[in-house]
Amino acid sequence: MLEDRTTAASSPTAWPAAYPQGYAVVDVETTGLARDDRIISAAVYRLDARGEVEDHWYTLVNPERDPGPVWIHGLTSEMLRGAPLFRDIAEEFASRLQDRVLVAHNAVFDWQMIAREYARAKREAPVRQRLCTIALSKELGLPLPNHKLESLAAHFGVVQQRAHHALDDARVLAEAFRPSLAAAATGGVRLPLLECRPLTEWTDSPVPRQSGGYGGYRPSSWRPSRKRPACPYPNPGRYEDGKPLKQGMRIAFSGDTSVERELLEDRAVEAGLHVATSLSRLTSLLVTNDPDSGTSKVVKAKQYGTPVVDEAAFGQLLRDVEPADG
Repeated sequence: MLEDRTTAASSPTAWPAAYPQGYAVVDVETTGLARDDRIISAAVYRLDARGEVEDHWYTLVNPERDPGPVWIHGLTSEMLRGAPLFRDIAEEFASRLQDRVLVAHNAVFDWQMIAREYARAKREAPVRQRLCTIALSKELGLPLPNHKLESLAAHFGVVQQRAHHALDDARVLAEAFRPSLAAAATGGVRLPLLECRPLTEWTDSPVPRQSGGYGGYRPSSWRPSRKRPACPYPNPGRYEDGKPLKQGMRIAFSGDTSVERELLEDRAVEAGLHVATSLSRLTSLLVTNDPDSGTSKVVKAKQYGTPVVDEAAFGQLLRDVEPADG
């Protein structure tokens, strides 16, 4: 079934020269979603430039703490007790990632978990770019009912055998990524590649959980708010598509970003923009990489008709911010 759906797109006459030369399709299972949580299993499928599987690798990892939601990933303390520590598999893991684009479903999460584990091991993951298959499915305009991996798999006729098992999730994603990549190449679609910067902010101390446990944590919720000087420019109103940003505009952020949030906010302030911690009818623009999420800011943006752009587009807009009216 997979072959039938992708025959037309599997052999583009000219593969885009700008596309990466190799990919590492990754899935990690973790003890939770917070910055103190740990990886408990990891899998990597290495693919060539056209998305064909070269090999795969899987390992359990001893998190040196409780395994978290066993009812989700099925890995108990007993199963993990004799597993290697992350520092013991760091070199092998790195060799699987070296010189490749990291591909994952909701890639910002997998990247941050991997980057923090390498930071704890006093090392740096050899990853410079990542590609989120959620973002790629949007670029391709795939008619998916939602952004779950199971929906992407079903679209391409890929059968999932063990959901939330790192090796099977990585296999499913690799099989769905190959036709996605071929379709992108055939259609001349720009791959949604994002830069991966090493993380230096991590902790081994427990972070208080929000209500809802494992699923209720918001990755950005732990960031401390910082007092900033008041924006000296009046709010000129909402951002209009196709026009530049203007000093004084109120900018809100929602969700995770490839560039550290504080750095992105600092750049906005330096450009003369007002960084808002909440969203209201006065907000000029919402910046989010996941406009379909159910965060309060995204919901309010839809209610108020607030313009929304992703991080990449915002970065471009920051290059040419119009001065405030004299």
